[in-house]
Amino acid sequence: MGVPAFFRWLSRKYPSIIVHCLEEKAKEYNGIKIPVDTSKPNPNEVEFDILYLDMNGIIHPCTHPEDKPAPKNEDEMMVAIFEYIDRLFNIVRPRRVLYMAIDGVAPRAKMNQQRSRRFRASKEGVELVEEKNKMREEVIQRGGYLPPEGIKERFDSNCITPGTEFMDNLAKCLRYYVADRLTNDPGWRNITVFLSDASVPGEGEHKIMDFIRRQRAQPNHDPNTHHCLCGADADLIMLGLATHEPNFTIIREEFKPNKPRPCALCGQMGHEIKDCQGLAREKQGEHDEFADTVPVSEQEFIFIRLSVLREYLERELTMASLPFPFNFERSVDDWVFMCFFVGNDFLPHLPSLEIREGAIDRLVGIYKDVVHKTGGYLTENGFVNLERVELIMQAVGVAEDNIFKKRKDDDVRSFKRRMKEKKKRMKGPSFVPGGQFAPRALGGRDRPIAVQNARQTAYDMRMQGNQPYDSLILTSNDMDNRGVKRKAEDSDSEPEPEDNVRLWEEGWKQRYYKTKFDVDATDDEFRKKVVKSYVEGLCWVLRYYYQGCASWKWYFPFHYAPFASDFKDIKGMFSDFEKGTKPFKPLEQLMGVFPAASGNFLPPTWRALMTDPLSSIIDFYPDDFAIDLNGKKYAWQGVALLPFVDERRLRAALADVYTDLSPEEGEAYSFIAKHLRFNITILSLKATEIPAELCHGIQGILNLDEDPILPDKIKFKDPQYDDGFVFKAVVLPGAKIPNKVLKPGDWEQSNRGPWRPQLGFNPNRQQAHLGQSAFRKLK
Repeated sequence: MGVPAFFRWLSRKYPSIIVHCLEEKAKEYNGIKIPVDTSKPNPNEVEFDILYLDMNGIIHPCTHPEDKPAPKNEDEMMVAIFEYIDRLFNIVRPRRVLYMAIDGVAPRAKMNQQRSRRFRASKEGVELVEEKNKMREEVIQRGGYLPPEGIKERFDSNCITPGTEFMDNLAKCLRYYVADRLTNDPGWRNITVFLSDASVPGEGEHKIMDFIRRQRAQPNHDPNTHHCLCGADADLIMLGLATHEPNFTIIREEFKPNKPRPCALCGQMGHEIKDCQGLAREKQGEHDEFADTVPVSEQEFIFIRLSVLREYLERELTMASLPFPFNFERSVDDWVFMCFFVGNDFLPHLPSLEIREGAIDRLVGIYKDVVHKTGGYLTENGFVNLERVELIMQAVGVAEDNIFKKRKDDDVRSFKRRMKEKKKRMKGPSFVPGGQFAPRALGGRDRPIAVQNARQTAYDMRMQGNQPYDSLILTSNDMDNRGVKRKAEDSDSEPEPEDNVRLWEEGWKQRYYKTKFDVDATDDEFRKKVVKSYVEGLCWVLRYYYQGCASWKWYFPFHYAPFASDFKDIKGMFSDFEKGTKPFKPLEQLMGVFPAASGNFLPPTWRALMTDPLSSIIDFYPDDFAIDLNGKKYAWQGVALLPFVDERRLRAALADVYTDLSPEEGEAYSFIAKHLRFNITILSLKATEIPAELCHGIQGILNLDEDPILPDKIKFKDPQYDDGFVFKAVVLPGAKIPNKVLKPGDWEQSNRGPWRPQLGFNPNRQQAHLGQSAFRKLK
């Protein structure tokens, strides 16, 4: 979900949803490493049934980590991925199913974001090489020392896209990994493992959600299954709530800001490439044995308990005196829908709604006021009531002008505060104490004098305004000889980006449409066109979260969103999506999301379409492109102004080169399942339904793999449903709601801050207390 601040906001507002993971470490005896026995009870005092891995959140940090040296080759990358999965399995210890999903071909609405990311990554890579070469010349001219340039080719993270050789190799390696663990690890012995690789279309997290939805609709599904989903994207929280499963937990790495990164030029810690001085590297260890290591602490994991988040939401969303019966599950769906307005992977957020400005709280307040007039809820099973949504949008639109003015006032106050703090930092320390508090040189012959009447001396210093020590006042210039002075060229000194829209001034709507869309604000037809596309997008996204992909070809065809006040008469703007649309094939998606610099992952004739000046689609692959900061400060926050890919033109251009594919370059969709207790003899037919009792109640259709990598690999297909089937967004009959964690008084905020009611999953865990001897030891 395109809301970087969403999880930070959520964890601060609802702190009790977070639980730190307890992790059992492997032990070592006499030089022999003893692995953890994952068949033993979970040390977190909870037993999970199913662990889902959104694999792309694992693949990226393992192949090109930001806080430690990158793997030297593809083999090391695969080992890092295996170790990461082992660590997660050790923490969660699923007892029934492990489901691994790698991103396949995404819907067209997502491909636009993927295209933007990959073009940005390519551009930033080129700029980094240019900056390194420039800084290298400057440092060498100053007489600095830099290690010789390595001949290692830069890892192009764009290869982590369906259709590349890397993704095919990854799928094969994961199958061997699964076979090894099922054979040798006692914790894996009785579980079923599913691997949905990149050849299966769909984003990883949505393939997982589709699996859950289809299993929930089966008669043998256990409504008290405890799910655990691994991933760092904020949309996983929304997807987990959308399942309406009472026992749903998310595991993710704990976010730690400002983690150190080595300089890209000299490889040393403590500075960025622009500040590199070319100093010789200090010896790491007595014999330089730690030369290639970066001192980083191991990343810790946290659990996000959606059952506790549901408690918070129930307290916040419960409304009295409604003209219709209150339904908590329906209000949760409405809350998920409203969160789409502050950002997601498929639509730009509305200009007046920023998560950091409390946009979700504002929307919830408006929702509770307006819902009395709407006569019902905004959504039902993933379908939107646009007439009721319009009332919400109009209420936001009334406040838009004040929101923009307040935003500007806050920015001005924030800038003044930063400048004041900067001047204070630049001034340096105002004095150095003298007398009995004066600093003394280490190693001096004089023995330190005992402090006499410290309280009275400190009082005198406060009352006299430090006057006795005026002779020892230091200026910032004196700091040059006493320490490192803070650089003046910090972020506060950078010029603010020019803002031609000026949303805080009269005429903001006219300037916005003229600057962003190059049309006059009086062009009502164009504004309606933008609003219509956005309304379609809201319906598409909600359907995607609750029912699956409604259209593989739909996308929002603009870089910017309309204003909330533009949402007028939207009831008839959307009816339904085109039926029977199909996803791109993997190589087609590569042509739609790759820049020309990543064309080496494509067949030669396909690659030529990206670079040949006579290519009919050469305009899809600009060498350079503008980034609109759109009121932000940093380029990564801006909008990449890339041309949208015309699907018809792309397919027409590819029609001439499809014949150049060799058989091994074709595509095949498959879904792999593995379980030691499967009896291969039941698969004598082409398609066999899984007996419910054989696979923990999991239902689906099995096929033998015609070309297996391992002899007992089986293809699995999810249960199929008729067109028009609606998955119900309800708590299933027989589900047991977990015991309440929050208490009646926990919702109020006190001066001591929010109360954390429970340290882990066990409400009866005894808290540790230190005895008198322990306190003496600490002292």
